[in-house]
Amino acid sequence: MAPRPPGSRPLRTLLAALVAASVAVPVSGAARPSAVPAPVPVALAPLRSPGPGALAERYAVNRDSIRAAERMAEGHGDRARADALRVMAGPARQFLSFDGRNGGRTVEVVGDLARADRIAVLVPGSDTNLDRYERLRAGATALRQELGDRSAIVAWVGYETPATMSTRVVTPGLAEEAAPRLRAFVREMAALRPPARITVLCHSYGSVVCGRAAPGLDASAIVLYGSPGAGAGSVAALHTRATVWAGRGDDDWIADVPHTQIQLPFFTLGLGADPVSPAFGARLFPAGAGGHSDYLAPGSVSLRNLARVVSGQAPAEEGHRA
Repeated sequence: MAPRPPGSRPLRTLLAALVAASVAVPVSGAARPSAVPAPVPVALAPLRSPGPGALAERYAVNRDSIRAAERMAEGHGDRARADALRVMAGPARQFLSFDGRNGGRTVEVVGDLARADRIAVLVPGSDTNLDRYERLRAGATALRQELGDRSAIVAWVGYETPATMSTRVVTPGLAEEAAPRLRAFVREMAALRPPARITVLCHSYGSVVCGRAAPGLDASAIVLYGSPGAGAGSVAALHTRATVWAGRGDDDWIADVPHTQIQLPFFTLGLGADPVSPAFGARLFPAGAGGHSDYLAPGSVSLRNLARVVSGQAPAEEGHRA
């Protein structure tokens, strides 16, 4: 028997995943969140002042936009979407931007951005949309409670996240589209709060977004967790001055995903090297025994260490630079 060509097994595994996902698309497509109509959002000028008055005005404008989307979802007969939007429009919620179209784009602040000296930007992965947003918000709230005062957590759903059961989740295409938006947003945060330490926390497919945005990303640290890859083979290939951290829970199924990347004639298949591998070169943080969706769970090892990284401290049991 002829020897197996190097890399053929990861390629076959990736192609099998691609075929399986393409079969699943028609099944899941009918329930896609993009099917619910929403109004065109109000055009907003760049936020140039971090003062409480300017922020309150921005939050109020977006609250009105959320309520308008709620009314349209109600009229469309989607009670679940309308109920989700009603919760988001609550008086204590703080949205820097909102667009209810095509599954939704939102940027929400948990904490006092006007006074924060530590800002964490959460970049989520697949299936994060208006119908499933509250899980991300719960994680942001847990991280804010861990960090305490003088911190602000920004839940950044500023891009179209892929569906887990889709071909797009195994290619970097959506991440490439999202990267300039993430880079511009972090630059805006840095200009608003120059004294603040900014950390970008990147979960699952969000790691690919952060990897694409890394060159020029105005952050002190980039954290990749539950990552299928960052679209690169190493920290050096990210071309960033930020400190790059990586962690993975013991029960995270993402460990079984082929961490490779293959350039095919018309697209790239795969998401790059494993960020927790020694060859990648990230600083490692202990993430505990949790699974893929448990990194921001209250009381978890991963939450505690993510908070320490955001604060500029070493993890409780400091990982090493592999």
